Amino acid sequence: MKKVALPSRENMVDGHFGHCEYFTVYTINSDNSIAGKEIVASPNGCGCKSNIASVLSEKGVKTMLAGNIGGGAVNTLSSHGITVHTGYSGEVETVLNRFLGGEAGDSTANCDHTHEDGHSCNH
Repeated sequence: MKKVALPSRENMVDGHFGHCEYFTVYTINSDNSIAGKEIVASPNGCGCKSNIASVLSEKGVKTMLAGNIGGGAVNTLSSHGITVHTGYSGEVETVLNRFLGGEAGDSTANCDHTHEDGHSCNH
Protein backbone atom coordinates (compact mmCIF):
# COMPACT_ATOMS: atom_id res chain seq x y z
CA MET A 1 0.00 0.00 0.00
CA LYS A 2 1.10 3.56 -0.61
CA LYS A 3 -0.06 6.91 0.72
CA VAL A 4 -0.74 10.07 -1.26
CA ALA A 5 -1.37 13.51 0.28
CA LEU A 6 -3.15 16.50 -1.26
CA PRO A 7 -3.16 20.01 0.26
CA SER A 8 -6.88 20.71 0.59
CA ARG A 9 -9.49 23.39 1.19
CA GLU A 10 -13.21 22.55 1.17
CA ASN A 11 -12.52 19.17 -0.48
CA MET A 12 -10.61 20.82 -3.34
CA VAL A 13 -6.86 20.83 -4.02
CA ASP A 14 -5.70 24.13 -2.52
CA GLY A 15 -3.96 26.37 -5.03
CA HIS A 16 -1.20 27.10 -2.53
CA PHE A 17 0.45 24.32 -0.54
CA GLY A 18 1.52 26.50 2.41
CA HIS A 19 -1.93 28.00 2.98
CA CYS A 20 -4.14 24.90 2.83
CA GLU A 21 -6.73 24.15 5.53
CA TYR A 22 -5.72 20.49 5.84
CA PHE A 23 -4.12 17.60 3.97
CA THR A 24 -6.23 14.77 2.59
CA VAL A 25 -4.19 11.57 2.85
CA TYR A 26 -5.32 8.54 0.87
CA THR A 27 -4.13 4.98 1.32
CA ILE A 28 -3.88 3.22 -2.04
CA ASN A 29 -4.01 -0.57 -2.55
CA SER A 30 -1.66 -2.44 -4.89
CA ASP A 31 -4.42 -2.41 -7.54
CA ASN A 32 -4.50 1.45 -7.41
CA SER A 33 -7.83 1.58 -5.61
CA ILE A 34 -8.54 3.75 -2.58
CA ALA A 35 -8.34 1.77 0.67
CA GLY A 36 -8.73 4.66 3.12
CA LYS A 37 -8.79 8.39 3.70
CA GLU A 38 -7.51 10.53 6.56
CA ILE A 39 -7.62 14.27 7.21
CA VAL A 40 -4.40 15.73 8.64
CA ALA A 41 -4.51 19.20 10.16
CA SER A 42 -2.37 21.83 8.49
CA PRO A 43 0.01 23.80 10.70
CA ASN A 44 -0.16 27.58 10.72
CA GLY A 45 2.40 29.38 8.60
CA CYS A 46 4.40 28.47 5.57
CA GLY A 47 4.39 24.79 4.71
CA CYS A 48 8.15 24.52 4.23
CA LYS A 49 8.88 26.10 7.62
CA SER A 50 6.46 23.89 9.52
CA ASN A 51 6.77 20.28 10.64
CA ILE A 52 4.22 19.01 8.11
CA ALA A 53 6.82 17.13 6.03
CA SER A 54 7.88 15.04 9.03
CA VAL A 55 4.25 14.51 10.11
CA LEU A 56 3.25 13.27 6.65
CA SER A 57 6.40 11.14 6.36
CA GLU A 58 5.66 9.50 9.73
CA LYS A 59 2.19 8.64 8.39
CA GLY A 60 3.82 6.88 5.43
CA VAL A 61 3.11 9.48 2.74
CA LYS A 62 5.41 9.05 -0.28
CA THR A 63 3.60 11.24 -2.84
CA MET A 64 2.21 14.81 -2.71
CA LEU A 65 -0.18 16.06 -5.40
CA ALA A 66 -0.25 19.86 -5.23
CA GLY A 67 -1.35 22.90 -7.17
CA ASN A 68 1.34 25.51 -6.61
CA ILE A 69 4.24 24.92 -4.24
CA GLY A 70 7.46 26.77 -3.56
CA GLY A 71 10.92 25.33 -4.03
CA GLY A 72 11.62 25.35 -0.30
CA ALA A 73 8.58 23.19 0.37
CA VAL A 74 9.51 20.81 -2.46
CA ASN A 75 13.03 20.46 -1.03
CA THR A 76 11.71 19.89 2.51
CA LEU A 77 9.21 17.27 1.37
CA SER A 78 11.84 15.58 -0.81
CA SER A 79 14.26 15.40 2.12
CA HIS A 80 11.54 13.41 3.94
CA GLY A 81 11.13 10.95 1.06
CA ILE A 82 8.00 12.56 -0.39
CA THR A 83 7.86 13.02 -4.17
CA VAL A 84 5.97 16.16 -5.23
CA HIS A 85 3.81 16.40 -8.36
CA THR A 86 2.43 19.86 -9.15
CA GLY A 87 -0.15 21.51 -11.35
CA TYR A 88 -3.22 19.75 -9.99
CA SER A 89 -6.57 21.40 -9.32
CA GLY A 90 -10.09 20.27 -8.64
CA GLU A 91 -11.91 17.98 -6.21
CA VAL A 92 -9.33 15.93 -4.25
CA GLU A 93 -10.63 12.43 -5.03
CA THR A 94 -11.07 13.28 -8.71
CA VAL A 95 -7.49 14.58 -8.83
CA LEU A 96 -6.24 11.44 -7.09
CA ASN A 97 -8.08 9.19 -9.52
CA ARG A 98 -6.67 11.14 -12.49
CA PHE A 99 -3.17 10.70 -11.05
CA LEU A 100 -3.71 6.99 -10.41
CA GLY A 101 -4.90 6.68 -14.00
CA GLY A 102 -1.62 8.13 -15.24
CA GLU A 103 -2.62 11.74 -15.83
CA ALA A 104 0.15 14.18 -14.94
CA GLY A 105 -0.28 17.70 -13.63
CA ASP A 106 1.62 20.70 -14.95
CA SER A 107 5.10 20.14 -13.52
CA THR A 108 5.97 23.82 -14.04
CA ALA A 109 3.43 25.04 -11.48
CA ASN A 110 5.93 25.98 -8.78
CA CYS A 111 5.09 29.09 -6.86
CA ASP A 112 7.72 31.81 -7.27
CA HIS A 113 6.01 35.12 -6.64
CA THR A 114 4.67 37.36 -3.90
CA HIS A 115 1.04 36.87 -2.92
CA GLU A 116 -1.51 39.53 -2.03
CA ASP A 117 -0.80 38.96 1.66
CA GLY A 118 2.90 39.74 1.08
CA HIS A 119 4.01 36.11 1.38
CA SER A 120 6.80 35.31 -1.04
CA CYS A 121 7.21 31.70 -2.13
CA ASN A 122 10.49 31.75 -4.00
CA HIS A 123 12.54 30.48 -1.07
